[in-house]
Amino acid sequence: MKVRAVGLQNFRNVAAARLEFEGRLQFLVGPNGQGKTNLLEAIGFITALRSFRAADNAHLINHDQKEAAVACDLEHEIEGTSQLTVKFRPGQKEAWLDGIKVDRLAELIGRFPTVVFSSQDQQLVRSSPGGRRRWLDLTLSATDPSYLVHLQSYHRALAERNALLKRDSAEAELDAFEQVLAEHGAALIAKRREALGKLVEVLTGSYARIADHAEPTGFAYRPNFNATDAAELMDKLVAGRGRDRILKSTGSGPHRDDFDFTLQDRAAKDFASEGQQRALVLSLRLAQADWFRSRLNVLPVLLADDVLGELDPVRRERFWRAIPEECQVIATGTTPPEGDLGDWQIFDVSGGSFAKAS
Repeated sequence: MKVRAVGLQNFRNVAAARLEFEGRLQFLVGPNGQGKTNLLEAIGFITALRSFRAADNAHLINHDQKEAAVACDLEHEIEGTSQLTVKFRPGQKEAWLDGIKVDRLAELIGRFPTVVFSSQDQQLVRSSPGGRRRWLDLTLSATDPSYLVHLQSYHRALAERNALLKRDSAEAELDAFEQVLAEHGAALIAKRREALGKLVEVLTGSYARIADHAEPTGFAYRPNFNATDAAELMDKLVAGRGRDRILKSTGSGPHRDDFDFTLQDRAAKDFASEGQQRALVLSLRLAQADWFRSRLNVLPVLLADDVLGELDPVRRERFWRAIPEECQVIATGTTPPEGDLGDWQIFDVSGGSFAKAS
C-alpha cells in the first residue's frame, strides 16, 4: 500500500493541510511540537480508526472545534486506487470509502495497514502488561476479524460480571456471564499463543540483522491462566468467585495476560541494555509489518516517528537494510535525513503547516 496524499482538518494543531507524496520515502522535518507526529498519527488512524497515542478521539480535535477529519488517497494491492475519509466528534466516528458511507466501521479495521515506529516503543519492553496486551490485541484484531469478535465479546461479558460482583448478585447470574467469558477467553488464549509463536520467528531474524550481537531472542507468553479449553477457564472463574466478590472484580482471565521479551532466555526488561531494548522494539515493529503483509496480502506503510536520530550509524544502516525495499516510509526528525539513507521527499513543518522543501 502507498499513501499518495493526505488531508487534515482541525486535527490537533493542524487547522487545514493537504500533502501530496511522490515516491516511497517522505520526511517531515522541523522543531519539536510543530505537528510532525500529528501527521503520522492521522495517517496511522486509518488502520484501526484510533490513535496510536491517545485513548480518546476527543483529544485529536483542534481547540474550539466540534469535529476533525482525515482523508487519504491510497494505492492498494486489493482495493486499487481508493480514498478513505474519516470524520470524528467526541464519542462518534463516520467514514466514507470512495464517497460511499461505511455503515459498519469494523469492516475497515486492518484494511489499510500502517505500522508506527515510535520513540516511546521501548515502554513495550519496560512498562506494565497493559501496553503489551494493547499492542497484541490491535495487531491481531487488524488481521483476524474473529479475534476482534472474541475480544469485544469477552470484554462485554467481563464488564457485566464485574458489575454483578459489585452488586453481590446471585450465583446463577454470574454463571451466565462466566460461560461467555470462558468461551471467548479460551479462544483469545489460543490465538495469542499461536500468533506469538509465529511473530517470534520474524522478531528473531530482524533482531539478528539490527543488533551488534545476535543474542537469542524471543517472547515468553504468560497467560494469567493457561486454559486449554473453555471448560478449564470456566472452572477457574467459578473457583475464584469468593475472592472476586471481595475484590469486586474478576481476577483471572486473558484480560490479565502478558508476554515478556527475552534475551538469552532472560527477561529483557531486567537484563537488556538500552541499545538492546531499542533493537528489540524495532524488531517487534518489523515483525508486525511482516505479519500484516502475510495475513492481509497488503504491504503496510511504515511511520517512523523520530526514531532514526536515536540509532547509531551502524544500527541505522542495519535497520534500513531490514526494511523491505518496496515499503513506503514516512519519517520525522528535527534534522533532515542523511543522503545515504535514500532519496527523500522532504516537507518542512512549522506551527501545524507543511511546505515541500525546495
